[in-house]
Amino acid sequence: MPQPIIETQGLTRRFGPLTAVDHLDLTVSEGEIFGLVGPDGAGKTTTLRLLCGLMNPSEGGARVAGYDVVAESQAVKDQIGYMAQRFGLYADLTVQENMDFYADLFGIVGPERTQLQAHLLRMTRMEPFRGRQAGRLSGGMKQKLALICTLLHKPRILFLDEPTNGVDPVSRRDFWTNLYQLLKDGITILMTTAYLDEAERCNRVGLMHRGKLIRCGAPEAVRASTGAPNLEAAFIQTIREAESERKIA
Repeated sequence: MPQPIIETQGLTRRFGPLTAVDHLDLTVSEGEIFGLVGPDGAGKTTTLRLLCGLMNPSEGGARVAGYDVVAESQAVKDQIGYMAQRFGLYADLTVQENMDFYADLFGIVGPERTQLQAHLLRMTRMEPFRGRQAGRLSGGMKQKLALICTLLHKPRILFLDEPTNGVDPVSRRDFWTNLYQLLKDGITILMTTAYLDEAERCNRVGLMHRGKLIRCGAPEAVRASTGAPNLEAAFIQTIREAESERKIA
């Protein structure tokens, strides 16, 4: 059975009176795509930032690739790639220049840089656009370039925050083709998504609501546990049940 590569225990993050992540217990196995879904404000992005070591928890803890996200945050960052909702591409630089910039940041040089960039351009079918300015790329192409830059240091784990939000259906399909290839290459992926059809493509999904993980499992198991015809209906039903319990409490 695959070993956990991401583990949280009681992971909590508060911002004043607001609890954005509320005692989260989550395990992600090595070699899977895990999708976090939930309404806006559910705590998905904050969870990713905690796991990336970009902010400290108020309570509880987490380990990523065997490292504590607080005590060993730099070791965590060496193992991961994080693609935020607004990834920092430079609009006035070309695709090649953006890749070179991030390769310099990661210290990737020489033949390794050349081979890795060529591989990632082929994988994403971005070779014809390497001389185009990033600001002139379509939304889908910008996301592909962001993914390339995230992969340049060969991370073991990818954290993707709504990577296909606002992207056209064809580009979304192409992006998922790339994710499945990365999965075959042994990279573990934890992503947030606002699209329930995308959540269906994950090995496992977790529904967050008001900072809590209220349901988790394989998509088919989540559907079966609620008796709902599809994942969207299952999640709506689960949220309604959680709200009813909250009102009673």
